[in-house]
Amino acid sequence: MNYRIILFIVMIFAYSCKNLKARRPKQQGTKNFYAEVIKKSKKMNALERKRIEKWIEKDSIHNITSSPQGYWYYYVKKDSLSDQRPLIDDTVEIEYNVFDFNGKEIYGNQKKSYRVDKEDFIPALQDGIKLMKKDEVVTFIIPSYRAFGVMGDGHKIGINQSIISTVTLIDIKTDKKK
Repeated sequence: MNYRIILFIVMIFAYSCKNLKARRPKQQGTKNFYAEVIKKSKKMNALERKRIEKWIEKDSIHNITSSPQGYWYYYVKKDSLSDQRPLIDDTVEIEYNVFDFNGKEIYGNQKKSYRVDKEDFIPALQDGIKLMKKDEVVTFIIPSYRAFGVMGDGHKIGINQSIISTVTLIDIKTDKKK
């Protein structure tokens, strides 16, 4: 009896393996997919840039500067006497807020201690803080790709949302070990 069961299992196994063909992966076109994503991202960034530039044109009060890093800024309070700016590894004390382009507050004033270029923070502000001097107040106009991008912050800032942030540089603490 056991012999018949074993023979039956062997025959089924041999017959089922007889017609196997090597399968090839389906063509996904990953090169085309990534090219399309990049093309759409560039188009979306260009549209966002035009929208921000139109918003800036309407502002006749401030002297808004375009940065090479892809954001805009203007000084609310400028210090022309001091020459100390934060350097890499310095710890800065800042106060900042975040608004949308309709003037709606997303995050109110928040204080933060930030180690320059050594901690994760809003990319445009990481660059912008290095332009500031102690006691200066600067407003940054930040496109989504220099803020939180396609993911948002997971809380109040939506996907692909441009933001405006006013930053006050309260203090700069230089690492004495340099």
